[in-house]
Amino acid sequence: MSYSVGQVAGFAGVTVRTLHHYDEIGLLVPGERSAAGHRRYGDADLDRLQRILFYRELGFPLDEVAALLDDPEADPRAHLRRQHDLLTARIEQLRKMAEAVEHAMEARRMGINLTPEERFEVFGDKDPEQYAEEAEQRWGGTEAYAESQRRAARYTKADWRRMKAEVDDWGARYAALVTAAEPPDGERAMDMAEEHRRHICVWFYDCPYEMHRCLGGTYVADERFKAFYDAMAPGLAEHLREAIEANADRHAG
Repeated sequence: MSYSVGQVAGFAGVTVRTLHHYDEIGLLVPGERSAAGHRRYGDADLDRLQRILFYRELGFPLDEVAALLDDPEADPRAHLRRQHDLLTARIEQLRKMAEAVEHAMEARRMGINLTPEERFEVFGDKDPEQYAEEAEQRWGGTEAYAESQRRAARYTKADWRRMKAEVDDWGARYAALVTAAEPPDGERAMDMAEEHRRHICVWFYDCPYEMHRCLGGTYVADERFKAFYDAMAPGLAEHLREAIEANADRHAG
């Protein structure tokens, strides 16, 4: 049984012009001609076309495709093995490409949903994403980080304004507490440490007391966090760390 050029074009999803070109360059010469001289393709021709299209899909130029198919040393099984190896490699390449696109989509979806103008309006010169890359490197594999990013992606400018107002209010009150020499294990300091923990729970991720202890240590060990808190009042970072420890001990008891 043989098929016309139009039928083969329909089967293979190529144009008639493409099949004519393959014939002209000797890549796919139909095995038969009709009485009127029209091309007719048999099963062997279709098999060759399938292999041509496979190599073309992998990016091989037509001259290399011809060399591969016309190699007198190659047998059908060798072609199949080669195609299988190439296809496996392509699948892996596409998988990596898909992962890269997914990461790009996730990064876009999880980005802070503010224009540069809005960010400046809300945060001034304090960029909330200043340490985003480092945070992803340090905690990117944790559920807490993922949850924080999911929540942040939904926040509007009004949400960020409200959050910043809460932080500013808390900072002013805690600075006053430190200035008044309130002890970090006193009720007021522990209550404010608890307020600090709950703020994290509400806006970013669930923060159990042991995790809060770890954060408290970071506020002292990391010079940037220490500078942020000590700018509210000298010694505030260390005071807060001790208050966090005392508050965690209080709730553990």
